[in-house]
Amino acid sequence: MHDAPGRPLSADEREWLRVRDHLRLHRYELSVAATAEFYREVPRIAGTPLLTSSVWAPRAPIPLERIALRLGPIRDQLADRSPAHQTDATPYETYSEAVAKLAAPAVFANRRTYRLLGAELDSSQPGMLFGLGHYFDSIDIGDAVAHEYAAEQLCITFRKSLRRAIGSPVDLTRRPTNLAISALTIRHDRRSGDARFLLHWRDPAKVGHAGGLYQVIPVGVFQPATDHPESLRNDFSLLRCLLREFAEELLGEDEASQAAGPIDYERWPFAKEFTTELRLGSITAHCLGMGVDPLTLATDLLCVVVIEADVFDRIFGGLVSGNDEGVLAGSDDGRSGVPFVADEIERLKAHKPMQAAGAAVLAAAWAHRAILLDG
Repeated sequence: MHDAPGRPLSADEREWLRVRDHLRLHRYELSVAATAEFYREVPRIAGTPLLTSSVWAPRAPIPLERIALRLGPIRDQLADRSPAHQTDATPYETYSEAVAKLAAPAVFANRRTYRLLGAELDSSQPGMLFGLGHYFDSIDIGDAVAHEYAAEQLCITFRKSLRRAIGSPVDLTRRPTNLAISALTIRHDRRSGDARFLLHWRDPAKVGHAGGLYQVIPVGVFQPATDHPESLRNDFSLLRCLLREFAEELLGEDEASQAAGPIDYERWPFAKEFTTELRLGSITAHCLGMGVDPLTLATDLLCVVVIEADVFDRIFGGLVSGNDEGVLAGSDDGRSGVPFVADEIERLKAHKPMQAAGAAVLAAAWAHRAILLDG
């Protein structure tokens, strides 16, 4: 049962919470249904529900450092704020306001993000264009769209359809788009050939997106680490975003504790060790493409990080079984990983409530396993 602080819930609020609970409990089924109902003609990644575009789907893995990033003029955007979007599902001005007041997860803050404006990954010179945005920009659109669809399944009708107004899910001009980086982490023992990946279960009580689903780890929104103005340029790096997520989600480090201002990556011991191994080739990081969740329109860059076994055991010797967003899944509190084999990947795709981006990166990684593991 949900209680609003200090006052009884209105009928509209109770209905909103009923729909929100239905969305939380049936997110996977709703995602599959939305794909079939709205996006049959949209390309998907590796037979999974994750929607994509031809320019987002490279034919071979791209080394992460090869993707050129461009950020629009910061000064012109610092005062910019995407307009709020009213939905029929809630009496509040925005969907994020309703979440904050009625069903706030443990982690729910409207931090600044890099807003995705364009991407071309199937190219000899892959690149991505960004502006500035806020975390709630995507919540106010994507979660509202998902809520609307969940309500329709409960026979609650709307005067308008936000999903139809948005149109193509892969047209970045139709909506504000925050980019998440979903990284499949594989521990690879070259001598034995054993490869294992980490699997994460996202606790719906702790996260605002994809609660109750399995996902690869780490995953994080592409955004500056702090609100310090210098962080906007300092953190505009896919690798640096991944470094922070690895430290936070796998080692339990508090991201904010790294620095009050911009993070000094050159002096941060974890970042130094990780990037050194990356230069030596004992860690590799590749991008396999980008896609959109059919239910929430969340947009993910699919990455695979392969770490040689001895290096993994040294760097992640303090691997935690749980974090602020959920717990590792599998035997030994999930810390030993899941075998990177066809049967396990198919089982997760077909029989587990797997987030679309997680299913897609697993399937794509398996298709490109020769390059990723031995290349």
